[in-house]
Amino acid sequence: MDFFQQFVQQLINGVSLGSIYALIALGYTMIYGIIKLINFAHGDIYMVGAYIGFFAITFGHWPIIPALLVSMAVTGLLGMLVEKLAYKPLRHAPRISILITAIGVSFFLEYTSMYFVTPTPRTFPDVFGSSSFNIGGFVLNSQQIFIFGITIVLMGILTYIVNKTKVGKAMRAASFDTETAQLMGIDSDKIISLTFCIGSALAAAAGVLVGIYYNTIDPLMGIMPGLKAFVAAVLGGIGILPGAVVGGIILGVIEALVAGFLSSTFRDAAAFAILILVLLIKPSGLFGKNTNEKV
Repeated sequence: MDFFQQFVQQLINGVSLGSIYALIALGYTMIYGIIKLINFAHGDIYMVGAYIGFFAITFGHWPIIPALLVSMAVTGLLGMLVEKLAYKPLRHAPRISILITAIGVSFFLEYTSMYFVTPTPRTFPDVFGSSSFNIGGFVLNSQQIFIFGITIVLMGILTYIVNKTKVGKAMRAASFDTETAQLMGIDSDKIISLTFCIGSALAAAAGVLVGIYYNTIDPLMGIMPGLKAFVAAVLGGIGILPGAVVGGIILGVIEALVAGFLSSTFRDAAAFAILILVLLIKPSGLFGKNTNEKV
C-alpha cells in the first residue's frame, strides 16, 4: 500500500473513531451550554450504556438496533437521575463544588459497576462478522459503515430537535440565559433534565458503538474516551453543537494518523497536546467567540 492509500485508509479509520468521540462530546457540550457544568461523569455514563447494550445482546438475544435503543433509553433515565440527585441540589453552589461532585459521581459509577459486573473485561458480541468492502483499494468493514450510519442518524435527529421543536427552542433559550428563560415561562428544571437525558442517550449509543468496534468493554472504559471527548468539545468550542461534532472528527483523524504513521504509543498524548495548543492559541475553540465578562 503506497503512502496515499495508507493516508486515506487512516482518514477512514479516524472518521470512524471521531464519530464516536463526537457523540460523547455532544453530551458534554449540551450540558455545559445550559448550566456551565463540565460533567466528568459523562464518560462513565457511556460505559454504563455499553454494558446495557452488551447484556441486551448477550443475554436477551436482541438484535443490535433494539439493544441500542434500550441502552439509550435506560441510560437517558440514568442521566436524569444523576442530575436530580447529584447536581440539582448544588445548582446555585460554587462551580468548584459541582465539579468535585461530578468527579465523585464518576468514581461512584465506575466502582458500583465494577462491583456488579466484576472488573474482568467482557468480549462484546460480534454482531456483524468479519465482512468488509474494498472500494478503490480502500477497506471499509461493516462495523465502520454501521458507526457512520448511526452517527449521522443520531446527529440528524438531535439537529431537528434543537432547531425545529419547542423543546429545542426552550433549550436554546435556557442556554442563552437560564434565569430569563424561566421568567418567560420556560421550566428550566425540566429542560436541564431533558438535556441530561439526551446527552446521556448519545453517550450510551457511543458506548455500544465502541463495543462493536473494539469487541471489548470493561468498567473503566469510560475514563480515556470521556477525557478525549472533553478535548473534542473544547477544540470545537464547548457549548456549541457543531463544534463538538467537528472537534470529535478532527481528534479521531489526528489520533489515527499519529497511530498509523508514528506510533500508537503517542496516540493519547496527541489528544492532550491538542488541548494544550487550543488553550494557548484559541481558548474559545474553533467555533467559539471571545466574550468580555465584567467582574
